[in-house]
Amino acid sequence: QVQLMESGGGLVQPGGSLRLSCAASGFSFSAYNMTWVRQAPGKQRELVARITPGSSTNYADSVKGRFTISRDNAKRTVYLQMNSLKPADTAAYYCTAVLGSTVYWGQGTQVTVSS
Repeated sequence: QVQLMESGGGLVQPGGSLRLSCAASGFSFSAYNMTWVRQAPGKQRELVARITPGSSTNYADSVKGRFTISRDNAKRTVYLQMNSLKPADTAAYYCTAVLGSTVYWGQGTQVTVSS
């Protein structure tokens, strides 16, 4: 049974940093792409970052240079380091595992950027 558990969200001031974590279980973590997706109220879902099994990465233009996705296969965990946060980054952040044609989602963690 695939399980994804995000943590690390919270309230942060503009310009601050947060690190999100996603602990995975129930599949061969090191073999699959992992992503972070966010959704803000009233806005379209946005693919924020993707990391391949070989740790190649790509990012949405809106977060390039500020966010970094990484993975620790030994810990079965994917991370999203978020720096220079802006109010526009406020959203629920979801970790996803792309297993072939099936995408599994975590429950999400809320990030709120506000002074």
